[in-house]
Formats: sequence, C-alpha cells, structure tokens
Amino acid sequence: MNMVTAVSQRAKTGKSLGALTREGCPPADRGRRNTAVLVGFTAATNLADGVMKMALPLLAAQLTGSPAHVTAVSLTLTLPWLLVALHIGVLVDRFDRRRLLWGANGMRLAAMGWLTVSAVTGGVTLGQLLTAGAVLGVADVLASTSASALVPAAVPAAGRERANAWMVGAETVGQEFAGPFVGGLLLAAGTGIALGLIGASYALAALALLLLVGRFRADGPAPDAAAVSVNSRIAEGLRFLWHDEVLRTLALVVTVLAAVWGAWLALLPLYATQAMELGPQQYGLVLSALGTGGLAGAAAVTWVNRLLGARWAMFADLIGTTAMVALPALTTSIWAVAVGAFLGGMGGTLWTVNARTITQRKVPDEMLGRYGAAARLFNFGAMPLGAALGGLLAELGGIRPAFAVFAVATAATPVLFLKNITRSAVEAR
Repeated sequence: MNMVTAVSQRAKTGKSLGALTREGCPPADRGRRNTAVLVGFTAATNLADGVMKMALPLLAAQLTGSPAHVTAVSLTLTLPWLLVALHIGVLVDRFDRRRLLWGANGMRLAAMGWLTVSAVTGGVTLGQLLTAGAVLGVADVLASTSASALVPAAVPAAGRERANAWMVGAETVGQEFAGPFVGGLLLAAGTGIALGLIGASYALAALALLLLVGRFRADGPAPDAAAVSVNSRIAEGLRFLWHDEVLRTLALVVTVLAAVWGAWLALLPLYATQAMELGPQQYGLVLSALGTGGLAGAAAVTWVNRLLGARWAMFADLIGTTAMVALPALTTSIWAVAVGAFLGGMGGTLWTVNARTITQRKVPDEMLGRYGAAARLFNFGAMPLGAALGGLLAELGGIRPAFAVFAVATAATPVLFLKNITRSAVEAR
C-alpha cells in the first residue's frame, strides 16, 4: 500500500467516526449553523481586509512620494503567500484549525491596535506600515488556509457547495465592493477611526467562531509514529497534489488562469486610459463588472451545476477568462471589455466554488492544510509572474498584442482540462 492510499483510507475512517461523535448534533442542523458562522466570519474578515488593503497603501502614499515604498507596503500583504504558505500548511494539519483562526485574528488585532494607537497619539510611520503589513499578510495566509481546511469538518458533504458559494460571495462583496468603498469613507472620517474599526471587525469575527459546533483538529500520526520533519511534511503534501491526476490538473490550469488574471489586472489601467480613453468613472464601471460577475457566479453556481454539472461549470470559466483577455485585444469598446470582465468574474467564481468542493471531497482531512497551501502557492505565485510578463510583452510589442498572447494561453487550457477532468473524476468520492 503506497503512502497516498494509506493516508486516504485512514482519513475516510476518521471522517466516518467523526460524523458519529461530533457534539451529538444532527449533521444537517450542525451544517446549517456552521455554514452561517463561517459565512459571517468570512464576510467580516474580508470586509476588514478590503478596507485594510485599500487603507495601508494610501496611508503610505501620504507619507512618501516614492513608488517603491508604496509598492513595498502593498507587497507585504501578499508576499507571505510565497514565503510561508507551505510551512503554515503544516501547522494547519497539526493543530486545531479554529484555534489557528483565533490566532490569526489575534495577530490582526495586535497589528491594527498598534497602528490605531500610533495614529491617535503621534502618527503612523512608514516602518510601522511595513511591519504591520507583514504581520497582516502572514495572518491572512494562516486564516485563509485554516478556514478552507475547516469546512469539511464543519459542514456535511451535501451542504458544502452551498457553503462554499456563500463564502466566495462574501469574499467578493468584501474585497471588491464594500471594502474599498467603506475604506474611503472611513479614511475621510479619520485614520484612527478607520484603523480602529478594521480591528473591531476582526474582533467580532473571532467571537463568531465560538458558535461553531464540532471538532476541528485533523487526526495526527499515531503516538508511536516516528517524528517527521517540517520539510518532509511539506514534501508529502506536494507529492499528494502531484500524484493525483485531477488535483494536479486543477493546479496546472489555475496557474495559467492566475497568470492571465495578473496580466489583465496589470495591463488594464494603462489600456483603459490610453487606448480606450476612459475617465475614472468609466474605468470604475469596467472593474465593477468584474466584481458583479463574481457575485453573479456565487448566486448562480448551484443552478448552473444542476443544469450543466460541475465539470462544465468549471469549463465555463475557461471560456469566460478567454473572453476577458481576448476582447481588449480585439476592441476598445467599453461595453465589450466590461462584458468580458463580467464573464471572467462569473467564471472565476464558478471555478473557485467547484474546485473547493472537489478538493474538500478528495483531499484527506489530515492533508487539507498542506494541500490548500500548495494550491494557493501556485495561484498567488503565478499572479505577479503574469503581471511581470504582461508588462514585458506590452513594452516590447504593445498592450493589445500582450492581451492576445494571454488569450491564446487561456484558450489552450481546455485541452488539458477536458482530458483529465472527466465527469466521473469530478464526482468520484
């Protein structure tokens, strides 16, 4: 029996026993309650994240005119995904995932409290923004990985698609819509008020976790098992991902899609202002179409899955993302580009919800942290690479040809997807 088979069998046994012993609560009632708690937690933290990711770079811009310094503050919020994600995945598979969420929000509260006190008493410095941004970035990795790994223990299989859809919808609303808007209003009211209310949102989210019902620590190794190093555990998670054809294909396809998204987001501002000659309001319309599509996808995913099946719903993302990057290469029409953004946003949500549901079903509980961290590493690592490549291609050949290159790259993904992501593979238990 190989390592992957042994892990899977032990995980299936653990899950069946856990379903009988968790809190004596009927699975359906437990699932509904836990879904409500997780959606509330996701909504509160992503609203705070949306405000914070808008506020910190803006505060940096008020302190310095250096683009490098302002960019560095933004980078501290995302760089931890490349530096510590795999190690945090090991933590998530060894400790209680709800307690890790509390720890992540404790880090967020400490950072925001420090900044709030500084803003009220004497002013925030660039060094404080960089330090707090790094702490918040690490906390984001810990919280996102823990929350994703916690879902299978909190929600029965029949309710996970709905839970994932609501959670993705909450992420979209918080990050794309409410967060930036609320952030602007709060900063206008005062830096101390904005930072303090961000911290209060994190505190409320942490309190909501008290309402979760269940056991949220993965089954660890047997007491007499030999000690395994952190690097060995990381390697075990990467091998598990790579040896499963479905999970490997999903990771490879999402790497291409993430690079395309990174390039689109990097190229669009210059394309919109120069080639499309859009003003701020019109440019905002295009970006809002992206978020609106994401929200529409969260609302429609259950219906789309019933109509087409999860496989074809995910395939729709490949079409939507292709349209998102192909239309700017073909036209400068604001309506065409906005429609492409809508399709890309909607497809992205269809993919995310179904990919989460598939992996939560296929990946053993004791491997969810390491798998989730590795999968996100592909995603978040590809986005800056795509942005850099998009900038280079635009510099050498122009923005519209750069969009065309990424459209061709996206159009090539259905071959790999349709070959390895079959209906039976998607629905396999």
